[in-house]
Amino acid sequence: MLFGLGLATKIYIAVDAIDMRKGFEGLHGLVRDHLGQDPLSGHLFLFTNKTKTRLKALVWDGSGLWVCAKRLEKGRFRWPETEGVRSLTMRAEELAMLVNGLDVKQTQQRNWYRKSA
Repeated sequence: MLFGLGLATKIYIAVDAIDMRKGFEGLHGLVRDHLGQDPLSGHLFLFTNKTKTRLKALVWDGSGLWVCAKRLEKGRFRWPETEGVRSLTMRAEELAMLVNGLDVKQTQQRNWYRKSA
């Protein structure tokens, strides 16, 4: 990714699948109206399609919006599933695992000190 993720950058995962034809304006509207977040906050927002074979990220870098996409040739992303919430947050390490094909659920975080941003 060409944009940096600082310690204060939150990563929001949209739980529900979206129509991947959405571009800048459509994703901006989803972040604002469906997730209840500010698309220009500098946080990263991640979306997937129904089959979990594609994902899109939306992030504001201070001067404009980035939309990045990835399509898997085989397999599916191991997307978090929950009831009753529209989005989850994750750490940058978990994002890297998700994008690289690892199942975040099967990992176990060590109990150590981490100062929250």
